[in-house]
Amino acid sequence: MADTTLFHDDLTAMVIRIFQGAGLSPLNAAALARVIVAGEGDACKSHGIYRIEGCLRTIKAGKVVPDAVPQVHHDDSAVVRVNAGGGFSNAAFEAGAPVLAERCRTTGIAAMVINDCTHFAALWPEIEALTEMGLAAMAMCPSYASVAPSGGTDPLMGTNPFAFGWPREGGDPYVFDFATSVAARGEIELHRRAGTPLPEGWAIAPDGSPTTDPEAALAGAMLPFGGHKGSAISTMIELLAGVMIGDLTSPEARDALGSLTLAPAHGELIIAFDPKTFAAGRPGDPFARAETLFDAITGQGARLPSQRRFKARAETRAKGIPLTDAEMRSLERLLAEGLNAV
Repeated sequence: MADTTLFHDDLTAMVIRIFQGAGLSPLNAAALARVIVAGEGDACKSHGIYRIEGCLRTIKAGKVVPDAVPQVHHDDSAVVRVNAGGGFSNAAFEAGAPVLAERCRTTGIAAMVINDCTHFAALWPEIEALTEMGLAAMAMCPSYASVAPSGGTDPLMGTNPFAFGWPREGGDPYVFDFATSVAARGEIELHRRAGTPLPEGWAIAPDGSPTTDPEAALAGAMLPFGGHKGSAISTMIELLAGVMIGDLTSPEARDALGSLTLAPAHGELIIAFDPKTFAAGRPGDPFARAETLFDAITGQGARLPSQRRFKARAETRAKGIPLTDAEMRSLERLLAEGLNAV
């Protein structure tokens, strides 16, 4: 049962005050607050207010530029470049997304490269921002080395999230967003805090043996989902969103950071597609044909991804976001003490 309920706008305002009190500029504080409250409002606790302390630790350690102003560069090509200036990626995405959408409508497909950013957030808020513009989109980024490759024993890849979205007129988009590890590192941290064991197959201990102990998992390595398949996708993300865009790979990000308690710095790749441009001259409307596919899936009793999130979002938009007494005390402490709280 929740002890306190806050509406989205009220929680967002509180999180903004926390970040501004910690030295973030209004631009960056608001961008971070939006994505954190989106996670909390979607009942995804591993990407909600739990993330605030990690951001504050990163600011306190001097590993992120608190007043960075993203610089958007574009020409007549299909590539939009945003230099985050050492700041968090969220403000950089918000600055570049309208330009990405304009380029995509002109060329049919366009990519946005975000360089020199600190990243901690879920990717679905970015994907949904683009689906709201009528575009299909995918996003990916490395992290810091915390996942062993399939058959390996040492951390080499990041959790390397990948997200995709397809717009749906008059309804929630088709969206998935998942780490290429079996679970996000935040999920393991939540198990550690709760004192509960991990499911089998999530991680290995420092000696390479399987473990369900969150402490041993955090000291050892997580595992990729689907064995060699997840490992291959994770490697693809290292290549496309690290090597190809001239930014850090997960091992390089870990070496530069020197800690897994802070948010890592690297880059991000977002690719947008205009379905109408791709389908031009072919029979049928791409959005109507997509709905036929979605109906066939749900008609078998299967669930589309993100439906649990969308249900939670509708409830919290109407009734507010439930927070425990402990969570409220933590927020109030962070608001009162700022960087001294971490």
